[in-house]
Amino acid sequence: MAIKKLGILVGGGPAPGVNDVIAAVALKAHDNGCTPIGFHDGFEWLAQRYTDEQHELAADEVSHIHLDGGCILGTSRTDITREPQSLENAIAALKKLEIEALVTIGGDDLVASSAAIEQKSEGAIKVVQIPKSIDNDLPLPAPLTTLGYETARHVGVGIVKSLMEDAKTTGRWFIGVTMGRPTGHLTLGIGAAVSATCTIIPEEFPQEGICLADICDIVEGSVIKRLAMGKGYGVALLSEALSEHFSPQEVTELQTVDRDAQGHIRVAEIDLGRKVKSEVQARLERRGVKVTIVDKTIGYELRCAPPIPYDAEHARDLGYVAVNYLQAGGSGVMITMQDGEFTPVPLDEVIDHHTGRGKLRAVDITAESYQVARDYMVRINARDFADEAWVERLARTAGLSVSDFKTRFAKIAK
Repeated sequence: MAIKKLGILVGGGPAPGVNDVIAAVALKAHDNGCTPIGFHDGFEWLAQRYTDEQHELAADEVSHIHLDGGCILGTSRTDITREPQSLENAIAALKKLEIEALVTIGGDDLVASSAAIEQKSEGAIKVVQIPKSIDNDLPLPAPLTTLGYETARHVGVGIVKSLMEDAKTTGRWFIGVTMGRPTGHLTLGIGAAVSATCTIIPEEFPQEGICLADICDIVEGSVIKRLAMGKGYGVALLSEALSEHFSPQEVTELQTVDRDAQGHIRVAEIDLGRKVKSEVQARLERRGVKVTIVDKTIGYELRCAPPIPYDAEHARDLGYVAVNYLQAGGSGVMITMQDGEFTPVPLDEVIDHHTGRGKLRAVDITAESYQVARDYMVRINARDFADEAWVERLARTAGLSVSDFKTRFAKIAK
């Protein structure tokens, strides 16, 4: 039996291409004789059993939004699996509105809610999810990227390219803290594409916790190496996710910092860039090394940018396939396109049943692609210690004795 009424909602943070998915789903629904209903602000109002925060998506409303940034429906991080009543409310509201199928658009923080709607409604409401995230951290088969990531990376590259030119022109360093958590995909993707001087992501630290000093050692080493090469400027990119691995004892802000609806630390409030800048600058100044460092946050500019052609085409494919799959009786999957063909990934396979959230895909630092990116960075490495004359130059530039230089930086030489 054909689906007569289909809902669309967006969860998590904004990402380029969301409007294109909404348009693709709505237009394909109309073609199939189905009424598309757009729910406002994710699950926020449905969790309270409200049924008036929605509207029918007319073809004229969505036919020209495919290249627009932002999200015409709004979004929220409401997780209806946290409270049984919220889930019951959402299902009751959807049934009252006679919603037979639901297309959710979101990342790891939406997977559990998407699966719960299908399971708790006992199949009365069919559900599929479109994998959307600028963080690129959903466990999709390699080399698939999540919707919005490529656009966010593209915009980020433009910003960092300008910073690199400014650094060269003014003879200074920039420390950019890039949005994306808890993995380093976006930071590394931007840094590798633009050839930033140095990029630091959480995956390169195998230990349980990360010390601020560890990050400062790497940045300080890069500054010294560049100075020894006759270049007193550069751009270091740090993943904001690094802050999530600090201990509360080391960074006191973590004890009181706000958390979002998913319980995540609002890492933007940690001010990682300022901390690294102040510490590195102080270290160098104590040894008579003068360098100007500016910290810069790169984040919200990326989320609501208009999609580049790759994400625009990707979004339309995903939306089209989602409607066809639901109309054919399918449900309970994440929609992916692999080698140009639709390949469903069961939601149950992307849920971490220990945490109840979506599984995450970390950067594989053993992959050759990571090693390529790493080799093009200017960082202290093992090769720097193979030539004594070069070590002496590095030590002299750093204002340290050779033995002190080796003691200080050998631990970060990988």
